[in-house]
Amino acid sequence: MMVLFLLLVLVAVVLGIIGAAADGLGYLLAIGIVLFVADVAFFSVRGVRRARRRPIR
Repeated sequence: MMVLFLLLVLVAVVLGIIGAAADGLGYLLAIGIVLFVADVAFFSVRGVRRARRRPIR
């Protein structure tokens, strides 16, 4: 699952760089930002759920 997280972060960064560098492709920058935020939010929620399943000793 960590590979998927890193792959999505890499795709978001590449889209952001292309969108910022190329004239008229600002929508790629927006897509990269949205993808990054969604990726971090999804995996942080997933991490919180996983942490709650462990029994307290």
